[in-house]
Amino acid sequence: MSSTRLAFALCGSFCTFKEAIPQMEQLKKKGYDITAIMSQNASSTDTRFGTAKEFKEKLEQISEKKLINTIKEAEPLGPKNMCDAMVIAPCTGNTLAKLCNGITDTSVTMAAKSMLRVGKPVVIALASNDALGISAQNLGKILNYRNIYTVPMEQDDVIKKPNSLVADFTKIYDTLELALKGVQIRPLFI
Repeated sequence: MSSTRLAFALCGSFCTFKEAIPQMEQLKKKGYDITAIMSQNASSTDTRFGTAKEFKEKLEQISEKKLINTIKEAEPLGPKNMCDAMVIAPCTGNTLAKLCNGITDTSVTMAAKSMLRVGKPVVIALASNDALGISAQNLGKILNYRNIYTVPMEQDDVIKKPNSLVADFTKIYDTLELALKGVQIRPLFI
């Protein structure tokens, strides 16, 4: 059983919450001490996939802690040694671009910056309709950044969405375990 303290963050790829949240539950069952984070947009937007209130309640139920969804709450995660690693699942193309360019204007990007500035691993599970389009440059950059690890990903609909990539959320645990050892899981593209 792990006793690793993990920040688990969700961004606004609402259609993938149904895949990300069960992985958070599995990590909790494996003994991870989880702190849940949602971007302000994700924590305040109702969609056809569910209400913000439902998602927040579910994350707090899993983590057994109050949800973090402000920049102020996210900032001390790394420097105060509150977490050992971070998972962003789903990580949108927007969040990916912000991480690549050092923009910390959401709770998720601030939490990631907070972890990276003290050398702790950040695992991203990408879910982006333009990852092979305009966001491809950001994916290329992030693959070269120290302490950022990516969950294996694949094109989810090559006909209707030829630029889309989505992580295999079932590989979050394996990716995280290797990231804690400083190793990127392979293969990266499946």
